[in-house]
Amino acid sequence: MNLAYDDLGPRDGRPVLLVHGHPFDRSMWRPQAEYLAERGHRVVTPDLRGYGDSGSSDTKTGLDVFAHDLVELADHLGLASFVLGGLSMGGQIVMQLVRDHPSRVSALLLADTFAGLDTPAAKQARLDTAARITEQGMDAYADELLPKMISKQTRATRPDVEAHVRRMMRTAPKEGAAAALRGRAERPDYTPALSHIAVPTLVVVGSEDEFTPVADAELIHREVPRSTLVVIEGAGHLPNLERETEFNDALETFLKSSGATP
Repeated sequence: MNLAYDDLGPRDGRPVLLVHGHPFDRSMWRPQAEYLAERGHRVVTPDLRGYGDSGSSDTKTGLDVFAHDLVELADHLGLASFVLGGLSMGGQIVMQLVRDHPSRVSALLLADTFAGLDTPAAKQARLDTAARITEQGMDAYADELLPKMISKQTRATRPDVEAHVRRMMRTAPKEGAAAALRGRAERPDYTPALSHIAVPTLVVVGSEDEFTPVADAELIHREVPRSTLVVIEGAGHLPNLERETEFNDALETFLKSSGATP
């Protein structure tokens, strides 16, 4: 699978691979990629298959497939091990990858994500949504999601963030987004594997996140032995965009404390 990606920073810098959520693209991580690259990290931000500029003919894409793509990309770039981060669905892909390939990961970032299974109703909602966006496209779906993606405070004070999030969602390829929803509905429960994560882990969540509330992050923090929890006040589901200064500070502090500095 040939993924579109950005590769910023010095080639000999400590590699950081960041995985976007649904229904976004690699520009979701631009504030972190630029920030870390300026500080000597090598930051790789791919578009997952079926998103952004990465094509796909899948009708269902499992999280194991996304994780395999990322390992292939790391192999292509010569990254034997790397700091691995993901947000929301990206965090679930990260949990899949570190479970399947623990030796490849030197430190973890799990942001605004959920380790457990969907309820039957939530699983059916993913399948229904996949059918709807395949037929109708992304515009109405994006408009419905936006008020839950970012906090009321962000919508009131950061029109730039609102516009960026809306653009990512509206321009996401509907077939790729639908395929991911179908695959995600069948994902395994990652909770039992959390206690086996052996690398330093930063768990971040927005205080106003409606999709994966603080309690979900607290559960991950309790289960992952070497984890640190940071709650970003005033942010919703996308604290890396809504409060990028606080998010970047937390990430840089974590990378320094975990030895993952260039």
